[in-house]
Amino acid sequence: MIKHFHKELEKIKKMLLSLSALVEERVNLAIISVIKNDADIALDIIRSDHEIDEKEVEIEEECLKVMALYQPVAIDLRFLVAVIKINNDLERIGDQAVNIAERVQIISRQDTCDFIYDYSIMAEKAQKMLHDSLDAFVSLDPKLAHQVIDLDDEVDQWENQAYDEIKQAMEDKRDCLSYLLNLFLVSRHLERLADHATNIAEEIIYLVEGEIVRHSNLKED
Repeated sequence: MIKHFHKELEKIKKMLLSLSALVEERVNLAIISVIKNDADIALDIIRSDHEIDEKEVEIEEECLKVMALYQPVAIDLRFLVAVIKINNDLERIGDQAVNIAERVQIISRQDTCDFIYDYSIMAEKAQKMLHDSLDAFVSLDPKLAHQVIDLDDEVDQWENQAYDEIKQAMEDKRDCLSYLLNLFLVSRHLERLADHATNIAEEIIYLVEGEIVRHSNLKED
């Protein structure tokens, strides 16, 4: 029975890693669509969102089934709880990729009004947070998880910079408000993506060390 239980845990881990790879791919495509202002890539992201949703539901159901059948305790219970939470954050990161894609769809149809905001650095940092948080899960590395949490402040600073520059552009170019608003919302979605990567990192720390650290980094969804 114990051997079968551990096989179930390994199966769940593989399912989560499969979802992780899919989410990372969607985020990478979303960022490419922003940098290139590519509406076709954005449309592909929007149309494929159901794949992430379906995997998220499948993983949660599998976790709940294993918890009901085996009634795990200690580290095994922490693992399943962490997986359920990480699973939820991955689905929400997928939603943020879709949100970014929707902004690109709108932006691509509008006049840029001679103002383009470069999101490459902010996007790179958000991507790194996601990638490192998932690496921390694979290697059960709380040190790397802490580094992810520390990087969140930098992403917040880039969002603030985007707000300041785009707000000034709104004052100067009042006939471009729709374009500029959607441009700013890209920064908001990137910042939320980084928040969810932070949540994942916090769950790794909980899983490995049994320490709940999320309250010091809590943000509204």
